Amino acid sequence: MAVSAGSNETSYLLPPNREAWEERGVPDFVYGPKELTREGVQWPGTPPGPPDTRPPPSPFDSALCSAWRQRMELGLFRYRLGELQTRTLPGPVGFVAQLNVERGVQRRRPQNIRSVRQAFDPQEFNFNKIRPGEILFRLCRRDPDPPGGPQDVDVLVMINVSPLERGHVLLVPEPARGLPQRLLPCALRAGLEAVLLSLHPGFRVGFNSLGGLASVNHLHLHGYYLAHRLPVEGAPSEPLDPGGRVHLLWAVPAPGFLYYARGPGPCLEALIGRVCRATDYLTDHKIAHNVFVTRGAPPGEASFSPTLTGVRVILWPRKASFGVKEGEAFNVALCELAGHLPVKTAQDFSGLTEAAALALIQDCLLPPAQAAENLKDGAKPLQNQ
Repeated sequence: MAVSAGSNETSYLLPPNREAWEERGVPDFVYGPKELTREGVQWPGTPPGPPDTRPPPSPFDSALCSAWRQRMELGLFRYRLGELQTRTLPGPVGFVAQLNVERGVQRRRPQNIRSVRQAFDPQEFNFNKIRPGEILFRLCRRDPDPPGGPQDVDVLVMINVSPLERGHVLLVPEPARGLPQRLLPCALRAGLEAVLLSLHPGFRVGFNSLGGLASVNHLHLHGYYLAHRLPVEGAPSEPLDPGGRVHLLWAVPAPGFLYYARGPGPCLEALIGRVCRATDYLTDHKIAHNVFVTRGAPPGEASFSPTLTGVRVILWPRKASFGVKEGEAFNVALCELAGHLPVKTAQDFSGLTEAAALALIQDCLLPPAQAAENLKDGAKPLQNQ
């Protein structure tokens, strides 16, 4: 069943029982370029509320949040996620720490990943093996532009059964193809457009490479709502190439590449190509990495404005890490590098300091000289574009 992004009807996402999922099949959420929000997204002046009430939700937000809540009521998650204890750590960085004990205890054990370039193994757990009810809808981009534009790719939006926060989903492009966890333009485009379909400033999308704490070797991105600002939204940066197409984001826990687009169109398509060329370079050289997509300010000086004028994509090269480190307050992947720290125990949550968080993060980064070399080499292909 196909429903337009402009429709206010979301009941199509709410089958009455488990059997109805098999009968109806996966519903479609169909959208085009006109549904991508270019401007007007901002943090409210008062502390933001739940993602489905403030600011007013878009059709995408309504569809995702209503279907996600229903799956929670039906018990399809590994645990029932309530309101998470949250605090901002004192200090200049502005880390947002959240206590999520259940995720630390009950999430699925990561696969046995041995290489950043490991092939897809259909015998291992993958997203073709999930329960039908875990799929919320199919994200269908329908572009009326003439041939030569981006190819339409259907992306399944499914729950993460061990959620970080409310609305935590996975974006999985054409899972039947058995693609390994290597960032492709179709996947990054889906993530960027999901952010642009949302009117909530705290809806973010990210990608963990193999060795960058991806726990499943099957191409996917994470998307979730966090009703708090993060350091990477307005952190300062400096250009790495003469055309200003890629910047160095430096005043956050980890230095990384910063890419920016004001909205959909040729600028966004160029950004997708640049990011994927950089991640291809890192993957080919067996360098783990994490990617984070958020509404944010243009590159340059630090910005503290509540208005988010475009989309920032941050790419971090990092040390390869395979498996979960036991005994640490948190594991370092895409959200931790952005300043969101899901903490595993009450003791660590109450005692965590900015200095301790920075030490954990910096232990996962490449040595400064190697990081600088990778940043420089990764920018080279962009300089003549």
